[in-house]
Amino acid sequence: MTNLTNDQIRQLNSYSVYIGSPKQPLFTLHDLLDKTEDCLIAVQAISENPNKTVAASFFLRRLGMFVNMQLYNLATYDEIWDGDETGLRFGAVEEYGNRTVSIFVEKKDWKSVDEEMHRDIIRKILLQADTVIRQIRTVASVSPLTLWENIFGFLLWQYHVMLANPSTNDKAREDLNILKDDVTWKDIAPRSLFAAYLKGYEPSDLLNRTVRTTCCLSKDVPGLMQCGYCPLK
Repeated sequence: MTNLTNDQIRQLNSYSVYIGSPKQPLFTLHDLLDKTEDCLIAVQAISENPNKTVAASFFLRRLGMFVNMQLYNLATYDEIWDGDETGLRFGAVEEYGNRTVSIFVEKKDWKSVDEEMHRDIIRKILLQADTVIRQIRTVASVSPLTLWENIFGFLLWQYHVMLANPSTNDKAREDLNILKDDVTWKDIAPRSLFAAYLKGYEPSDLLNRTVRTTCCLSKDVPGLMQCGYCPLK
């Protein structure tokens, strides 16, 4: 267990990850993997969207923020959330006038890690995301590439910032290289999906370009807009 500072908690909140229990609980990660369709119906109700495919993509964008938060904390603080499936809780909240789904965790589930553990931890994070993506696709007809790109979109800005900061540059570079390594993606994909997303460019090179090849479907969620760099434009 590690003690989160107030600055770290504010950083978590910027990723829509909160400490404590949700006032309007929806389900846990364990519930999602066990009763996927019921959980996705709850996401549809919160997002006010009758389309299951759109709801699945919407949910993965929210989970993608958690994945990105994990990678940020790993590179910046050598800390990660290490709770179990029941400790990752999803709740209904209001953000910018819209109802959405956010993640809630407990302080006790954070721990410090050694630098040499980064590769194993990054792989664990990716495997967990892959498990959710595969399970979501058992009840919703949505491309796995769409769901992975929902995670990757946040990473471009995040690694741009960390690589530009002398205090995080070295670890961020090491972690980025791990994400680009095909070995890290064993049992998930034949090669690194993130390297394929980057196409040989640095994250900073892609900030103002259309990078993704699939639409995240945000344009079909009430209250949201089509992304500025949607490939459908």
